Order: sequence, then C-alpha cells, then structure tokens
Amino acid sequence: MMKLSLVFFRHACSRIVTTRRTFSPRSSSVPGTGTVCWLPLRRATSTGIGGTGAPDLSPALNLQTPRATTGETIIREIIQRSREELAAVLQTHPGIKPTLAIIQAGEDDALLDINKKMAGKVGLNVMQICLSSSCTQDEVIEEVLRLNEDPNVHGVFLCLPPSIVSRRALNSIKPEKDVDGISDQNVGRLVSGALSDGFLSPVTGAVLELLTRHNAPLAGKKAALVGLDGALNAVLQCLLQNEGVEVQTSHWNSDRLQTQVKQADVVVMMMGTEHSALPNTCFKPGVTPINCGPALIPAFSAHEKKLEAESWPDIRSISAALRMQNVVRSSGRWVESQQYQPWTLRPLKLQPLSPVPSDIDISRAQAPKPIAQLAEEIGLLPEELEAYGRSKAKVQLSVLKRLQQQPNGKYVLVAGITPTPLGEGKSTVTIGLVQALSAHLKLNSFACLRQPSQGPTFGVKGGAAGGGYAQVIPMEEFNLHLTGDIHAITAANNLVAAAVDARILHEATQSDKALYNRLVPSVNGVRHFSAIQLGRLKRLGINKSDPGTLTAEEINAFVRLDLDPAKVTWQRVVDTNDRFLRKITVGQANTEKGLSRQTQFDIAVASEIMAILALTEGLADMKLRLGRMVVGSSRTGQPVTADDLGVTGALAVLMKDAIKPTLMQTLEGTPVFVHAGPFANIAHGNSSVLADQLALKLVGSNGYVVTEAGFGADIGMEKFFNIKCRSSGLKPDVVVLVATIRALKMHGGGPNVTAGVPLPKEYTEENLELVSEGCSNLKKQIQIARLFGVPVVVALNVFKTDTEPEIELVCRLAEVSGASAAVPCHHWSRGGRGAVDLALAVKAAAAQQSDFHFLYSLQDPIVEKIRTIAQKVYGADDIELSSESQAKIDYYTRQGFDTLPICMAKTHLSLSHMPEKKGVPTGFILPIRDLLCVDAARRVWKGGGVLKKVIADTADFIFLEAGEGPSERLVLLLRVPL
Repeated sequence: MMKLSLVFFRHACSRIVTTRRTFSPRSSSVPGTGTVCWLPLRRATSTGIGGTGAPDLSPALNLQTPRATTGETIIREIIQRSREELAAVLQTHPGIKPTLAIIQAGEDDALLDINKKMAGKVGLNVMQICLSSSCTQDEVIEEVLRLNEDPNVHGVFLCLPPSIVSRRALNSIKPEKDVDGISDQNVGRLVSGALSDGFLSPVTGAVLELLTRHNAPLAGKKAALVGLDGALNAVLQCLLQNEGVEVQTSHWNSDRLQTQVKQADVVVMMMGTEHSALPNTCFKPGVTPINCGPALIPAFSAHEKKLEAESWPDIRSISAALRMQNVVRSSGRWVESQQYQPWTLRPLKLQPLSPVPSDIDISRAQAPKPIAQLAEEIGLLPEELEAYGRSKAKVQLSVLKRLQQQPNGKYVLVAGITPTPLGEGKSTVTIGLVQALSAHLKLNSFACLRQPSQGPTFGVKGGAAGGGYAQVIPMEEFNLHLTGDIHAITAANNLVAAAVDARILHEATQSDKALYNRLVPSVNGVRHFSAIQLGRLKRLGINKSDPGTLTAEEINAFVRLDLDPAKVTWQRVVDTNDRFLRKITVGQANTEKGLSRQTQFDIAVASEIMAILALTEGLADMKLRLGRMVVGSSRTGQPVTADDLGVTGALAVLMKDAIKPTLMQTLEGTPVFVHAGPFANIAHGNSSVLADQLALKLVGSNGYVVTEAGFGADIGMEKFFNIKCRSSGLKPDVVVLVATIRALKMHGGGPNVTAGVPLPKEYTEENLELVSEGCSNLKKQIQIARLFGVPVVVALNVFKTDTEPEIELVCRLAEVSGASAAVPCHHWSRGGRGAVDLALAVKAAAAQQSDFHFLYSLQDPIVEKIRTIAQKVYGADDIELSSESQAKIDYYTRQGFDTLPICMAKTHLSLSHMPEKKGVPTGFILPIRDLLCVDAARRVWKGGGVLKKVIADTADFIFLEAGEGPSERLVLLLRVPL
C-alpha cells in the first residue's frame, strides 16, 4: 500500500450509509470542443473518444533547470484538456452526466474539498457517500459493488484509512471505474504496456507532468524512487525505464539510501512526517526532487528555495485534476461501450459423422462455449447478462435502449407447407440456416425460437431443439425447464384462477362491510386505496380517493364483482398432457361452503399470459395487458378483469424475469434467442416480439434474424404477419417455406401418415406422380406468402430416401409457382455447410425490395376479416356463422373490440377445417362456431389484443392417446375434432 494512501484513505467507514450527496457542476454545459488527449506525458491526440488510441511517449521526457511553471498553470492545463474531452463526449452523447463517486468515512476534509472543486471546474458531478468510522472492509466492498453496477457512475474514489483498504478492496472496483489506477488489473495493464486500456494513477501522472516541464532528455539519467510502495512504485519505475532512465528503488531504512539519492538526477519520495529529513548534502546539484507525501521538503539554499517555490506545487491538487481527467475518459469509454460493437464470433468446429448419430448423442458430443463468451462475441455487455448456469442466460431488455439508434438487420420468417403429424423440420431449417449464415458465410445472424412445451416434448413429436447437426445445445436444457418461463406462466395463471374462486367464495359468505374491511384494511388507524383500487373506482365512475367517504351503494359496487360461476372463463393450466384434467370439479371440500363447480385444465402454453408474453413490448406494457385480461362475466354480463381482482401487480412480479429472452447457442456456436411458446393452432404461434427486436439490433444492419412460425403457412405465417408484425411494427424481408418430399406425397394422394406407425412404401420409394400432385399444396402456400408482398425461398428438407429426380421436380415446380428460389437442404446431416446454398438464396432474396402489407384493415368489420382469411388463405368459398358466434360478434362490436386483429383456431393438418382433406381443398364452407381466447372458455382475447375464432368444434387441451406413457413416446393429438 503506497504511503500516499495516508492522505487518500485516512477516514474509517461503516456498514451504514449516513449520507449520500450528489454535487453538480455550476454550469450544465461544457463550452468549447477539442481533440481528446491521452496521458499527461504525451502530446499526440487520441484517435477517438475515451482515449482509445495508444499513448505516444515522444518526444522524450526532458530534465534540466525547471521552467517557471507554477502548480496553478499545470492544473489549468489539465482542466482545459479535460473540459475539451468532456465536450467531445457530450457532443456524441448529450444525455450523459459523468459522475465521480467518493466513498469516505467521517467528515469532509481538505482532500475531498480539492476533488469536489476540481470536479466543478471540469463540469463533473460528484456523488459523496459518507459512511461511519466503524465500518469494515467487507462493508466498504458492498458499497463499491453497488457503485460498480450503477451506469451513472463513471469513477470510484476511495478516501479511507489503510486499516480498511486492502488489495481486495481496491480490486473490487471495476477496472473501467478505477480512476485512481491502483487495482491490480490497471497496474498490470500499464506495466505490460497496454496504456490505452487502463488508467494511470493520478499521483504517477502528477510526477510525469512535473517531469515534462524540463528540457534536457531523461534518457541515460538516473532516478531514485524512495519510500514508494505498491502500485505507484511499479508503474513509475516501468514508465521511467521505458524512457531510458536507470531507476533505483529504496526504502527509508536502507543503508545505501544517501548514496543512491546523491547519484540520482531525479528523486521521487514518499516523505511522511515520521521520516527524518534528508540533509541537503545528499542531493547532487541540478537534481529534480519530487515529494509525493504530506511532509515538507528539507531546507535548501536560497537559490534552491526559489526553485522549490516555482517547481514544487501541491501534488495533491495536480493529482485531483488528473483524477477528474480519468473520470472524463471513463465516461468516454462508457459511451463507446454503449455503441453497437462488431461481432467477434468464433464458431465451434463441427465434424459430421455418417451415419448420423442420435440427436442426444450429437448434442452431448459438442461442448458449448461459455454463455458469457458468446454474449461478449455478439456485443452484449456483462451487465446485460443474467447467467443460468454455464450454457444459458437471460438478456436484459435495456439492450433495446442502448442500441435504439442502431438500424435493424434483415428479418426472415421460416414457415412451412401443411405438415404431416410428424412435422417437416422448420426448427431444423431455422437452425441450419443461421449456422450457414454465421459460421460459413461470416454474416451476423440470430435464430429466434419458441420455448417448447413439455406436452409435445414428451409426445410423439418430441422436442423443438432441431435435429441432427442443426440443433440448439444443450438439447436437454432447451427442451425441458430452460429458465423457468413456462413455470412462471403456470404460477401466474393459476394465481388468477385461485383469486377467482376465492373471490366467489368471499362474496357469497360475507357482508359488504366485512369485504370492504378485508380489501381496504385499516393500518394504524388509517385506510388507503391502492393504485389498482383507485383504477377500479374510476372505472365504476366513483371519483373519490378517501376510503371513509364512500356511500353504502358505492362500497357495494366496489367490493362485489358478482362473478357468475357459470361464466368464469379462466382455467387452470399445467404443462403436462394429462387428459384426465380436461374436466374436473373444484370446491368439494367442506370449507368451500358447497360452492363447487365444473372447470378444466388447459396446457400451460395455451394460457393467455403466454400470448401476452409473446406480444408485449416491455414490462410496463405487459403489466397493462395482464390487467386487461378478462376472467369471466358478472351476473349482469359485465366483463371482469385481472385488474378488478387486484392481482395485476402480483402477476407482473411473477413474470418479471420471464419477460427477458434466453440466450443459447447452436451446435456451431451461433447465437439463439428462446422466448415464449404459444401454439399456432390455438394462439398466434410465434416466438416473442422482444426476442426479435433484440436480435435485429444485435446483428447490425447487414445481419439476419431468422424466426419460425408454427405449423403451416396458412396458420403460423398468417398470424405472424397479421398479429405479430402488426403488434411489433417490424416488416419481414423474406419467407423461407419448408417442404419435404414426404409431406408432398401425402398431399398428392399418398396413404395417411400416422405417428408411431412405419411409413408406407410410397414414402420411401421414388414416386414422381405423387410428388407432382402434392406440389399443389406447396404452390398454394407460396401464393399465401405472396399475398403479403414478401419474396419466398423454398427450402426442401432432404431425407435420405429422397431421390434426385424428386428433388429436381420439386425445385422446378416451386420456382414456376412464384418462389424466388428453391434449394435442397442437407443441414440435418451436414450442419451449416449443408445449408450454405439456402443461405445464399436468402441473402439474394433479402436484397430484393419487399412490398409487405397486411391482408386486411383493422377497421374492417369482424365478419369481413374472418371472410378474408377464409377465402384468401384457406381457399373457402365462404364462411358460416353459428347463432352463438353471430351473437358474440354483435356483442364485441358493441364493446369496441371490432378493431382487433383476428386469431383463427383450426386444425393444422389441412388448409381447410377438415384434417382429412389434403392438398388444396376447394368448394367448402368454413364453419365458425364461437369466439374465444386461447383457452376453451368463450371470451375475447383482450389482454393479448386479438379476437380468436374457433372453426368447428375443437378441444384446447392436448391429450395423450389411451394406453401410452411418457416412456413409450406418447401420441400427441392437437385441436382434433371432438
């Protein structure tokens, strides 16, 4: 510990923060502009804000009779440099307020006054944290760690006694905020020559500033460093030796002290009051002595005293000025760090095997890079990452604010033709495409995927991590709990369900007065309405804020939601395919006073909260949407919301972490966002808006974000365009339409494809006729995409049973049908290398001008929106409304919900509502049975912001086929006709 610390750190501190003060400069702006200078000993300017250029140590330091340079002159020059640097910082980032945080113990002293005075002259803010004198080292470190995470603090200065400050305390300061340059990392950078990466100690800088005031070159001279400890000694010795100075170090009790001093041309001392003064006979004529300590320099001759007055200014003041200069440079570096950073992605090597091993074996054979490393490679800052283990992490939404000026990259949607029950590999194509773009074409790219539900994962369809050599890894973590988002949705959803039944019970068994006392309890004799209760009063037309002023009628209206148990539309959820929960009875215990009712469980991802998570644009927006969720109707027919129940705040807290996308990686080490997972046949079927927005900023203007829509283009893609893009304001550049020979043969008249049953020979042998007929479905899906004005690239997912004539036929017919290109893909067996042709085709298509537009206007009547989708997308002749659905349309129109987009719920196994109808069905009428939300209750999807229509009679709950168990690959039936 250097003895200067006796000055810097001479107060004690305590765990309890007694005062936190912030001082602002007198003037809010810094006049003037100029180039940014680096260390005091250089004359060349830096290459950018924050001093990122390497310091130039030429011309060499000189030594001779000192010029008549006063301390005030030196300080004035440093302050002027700092003001010019600060002006340059503010010019590029006007909103920044560079701040120095000073942690001290006890009262203010002269050193603190000096630093605050210097900060004011430069134009910096000062945050002074006063701790009591009995604090411990650990408590100081806690305060330092809080300042490390404060983005408004750009420098930390410890003014504490050495009994508290150890190397551990000093090293707790982030190197980028260590403006005293005394942490091991900063000292190591300076000693190793990386001067542009660290901060020079203000005391060292003060010594060098004094030495720059001499004319004779230092090279070949001798310097003695006396009593300098730790960082100051190491850095100063290194810098002087770099200038060709012969440096000797000594302690005050050294036997050779006087001899070394007498031989030195420069003597730098840490002279404290406890040290005996060196006799003036120890100094050779023409010596330059510099004292870094608080004691006075010994008496010299009259001539030497004159030189002393002119050349020995208060080193503390110079150091304080240089400390402010470091704060300015720290703020400049912070500004640079907030800008978009070019990627330094280092792909993982992939060595595909033949035959291709199982998915789990491939996943476990590839060691993922640490998630913090991947985050750094793609330009994320450490504070923007919340690690969940070694291979996945949440990403803070603050990235969007940091990169708000960054142009978006290209937006690519992967959709598919009408699939078989086995799926056609959209997730695999998505992952293979980004592996090809990033690892092989060296283009920034991000995959945005939905989080898989445990229902399909334990069913015949399996997980959604991709397959073969195009996977997200680790596969088990991706497919199962991930970071707990679905569990958070389950908890939030079931909290609402519990609140509904509890409210029904309490209203049925208590008086208005008892309910009012429960809802607005008296605390210390005082009642207060909460913010959410004031909102309910406003909706009721009661403009009062004093709980004591409500009349009996107003209290009755306030406390009674009067929920009709037969009209409760909110269901409990579970993320398991448990068919025996499709209809249950609740409230059978004696404590529930006979208020039993029939209800049901839905699959967790069918919760409206999942849809809200996928569409929200931030925490405040999510809370607003959660509060608008309709849970049922009163006996008078009025909708009852989560806000009415008073649970909105609790829901937002439960979802506060789930709103952040999860970062993972592919087999080739390219980034993936996993977030939200609504099904496409019962919800809008796309990953979150937030994940897409984050990825589009991170990839840069020349990068690509590839996201996937569930099931066929008629379902997932249509909702992606009409719902997700409408909500986000994002415009897609390309659609990648995934097809397989297997699915085309099915649409061409091949036998039924049944999960768990071996494929008939028609699917494993060449059959050009079936393929040709089945391409009618591919042509229709291309036409659907073209309805929205977006270019289409067909990705033919090749299986080992496919033949070259079949592949060539599909690609030719696809291009004739309007696709920009049609490319066979081998990513499953070869990884990104097998999708390079697809990546090149996508790049070419993205360069075309997209004429994206919506299929319908929100101002169209509800019936016309439904008819537009039915006729233009599904190919129906018309629609047929049941009496119940017509009544709901009339009701929602009166309620003002007719301007919402439409979310159609239908089978994914056919373009029509009849799953057995393959190819391109025609001549059918689309029956509309009801209007409902993402669950089977018939209600408007108000929180998510869409109206949902049910086509024919369908079941919302995914269930297991009889006689099957999880270990036997369960058969998954999704929205099949009852």
